[in-house]
Amino acid sequence: MALKSRMVYGSLCSPATLKVLACLFEHDIDFEFVPVDLEAGEHKQQPFLAMSPFGQVPVFDDADIKRFESRAIIRSMAHEYGKKGEELIYWDGRKQAIVSTWVDVEDHKFEPPALKLISELVNKPSVGLSPDQSVVAEAEAELAKVLDVYEARLSKLKYLASDDYTIADLLHLPNLQALLGTKAKQQLFESRPHLIAWCFDILARPAWAKVLEMQKMAQA
Repeated sequence: MALKSRMVYGSLCSPATLKVLACLFEHDIDFEFVPVDLEAGEHKQQPFLAMSPFGQVPVFDDADIKRFESRAIIRSMAHEYGKKGEELIYWDGRKQAIVSTWVDVEDHKFEPPALKLISELVNKPSVGLSPDQSVVAEAEAELAKVLDVYEARLSKLKYLASDDYTIADLLHLPNLQALLGTKAKQQLFESRPHLIAWCFDILARPAWAKVLEMQKMAQA
């Protein structure tokens, strides 16, 4: 019996989708990408809601097991498809706990102010709107506190969880890509040498280049 193909339902405008795609490419997993039109509201309609009850992308359909929530998808993928010596999550319980801690940091500390800045500095200008400078200032101050912690951490380790690249680093890719194309690059990133070196390192990974190529081809 032929194996059913793995499917990713999502949007190339969605950071959560891009994170899952990066993980798929890191593990050399074959998949088919099914675009979900967010502007048309396809994610809030059936049949998508049958796969993702909260109406959010992406969904990963792996051998008829449909998974939603990007970080849950990435954690399970790292466990199931991790290659010996190149795992993106540790099997050792103590080391895995450290990875999990930094995954939660990305989720609860880094991403909220990062998304506020991206909304103001990237999304608004793309539709001809001016950023709300008070929101920008507040988000920059909030994110700066997080990045100070990152700078201290990265002065001791090559990556956030250890000297190995893990999902804790991978999860930052889409938002870092967006932020480094804004005025926040100099103030928030280049002023922190270990942080900016880490950014350039992880953004140069071949798996991420494949994600960016997918975006480029979709826009062509």
